[in-house]
Amino acid sequence: MSDMAPAGASDPMRMASSPSIESRAALALLAVLSVVAGSTDIIGFLGLNGLFTARVTGNLAVLAAHIVAGGEGQFAQLLSVPVFMAMVGLTSLLAGGLESIGVASLRPLLLLQFLLLAGFLSVCVAADPRVDPNATKLLLAGMLGVSAMAVQNALVQISLKGAPSTAIMTTNVTRFAADIGQLLLGGNLAEVAKARNRAARTLPVIIGFAVGCGIGAACEAAVGLRSLVLPAGLALLAFALGFAIEPVADRACAAVQLRLPA
Repeated sequence: MSDMAPAGASDPMRMASSPSIESRAALALLAVLSVVAGSTDIIGFLGLNGLFTARVTGNLAVLAAHIVAGGEGQFAQLLSVPVFMAMVGLTSLLAGGLESIGVASLRPLLLLQFLLLAGFLSVCVAADPRVDPNATKLLLAGMLGVSAMAVQNALVQISLKGAPSTAIMTTNVTRFAADIGQLLLGGNLAEVAKARNRAARTLPVIIGFAVGCGIGAACEAAVGLRSLVLPAGLALLAFALGFAIEPVADRACAAVQLRLPA
């Protein structure tokens, strides 16, 4: 028999890197990540003079408003967009490199996000939030937060294919409303079933982001930027949840490999 693996031999590797988003652990992970995004975004906005870390395009709107109103725009808001784009690109390259050597990308990317949020927290605690928001320490802190959210946006698309965004709610709300409309209208049973499944995945994410914003705002009002311990801690929980998801896919991969001819 040939020692060459058949063309389908690479499929199990893709199974290992793309766990099912239908499992309870995956749905729990998506909900936790949405709370992380909501709390990080609002804490950054309140504590770093209007810097959005998750919804970076909002920074352009705020910056334009400052300029038109004759105010002084913040350099962090301008810098956030290229930093976000660069980090998404680097995350995609990292995930591709990991999966090319047979390492599923979900857990490493979740760990990277946690480390960036821990760095965001550490720098913010060490810096004085009353100083110029363009000061080096706070600028670095803001970009660490933006980078963490860039990793989260990328990992959901790369490592949890088919999952709703956990940080950009406009698309989710639009999709959820459209799916509810489909359920109300009825029609093709297969399409109705798809709409029901999508709505069931999307609603917890929307709620999670809103809850994250509410809790994050309350915590920031109480303890300032030290409240970043909330999203950092939840990011660590998300990393732990990654271990509850991927072993199922890994066992499926091993089972398929056992059936492959030598």
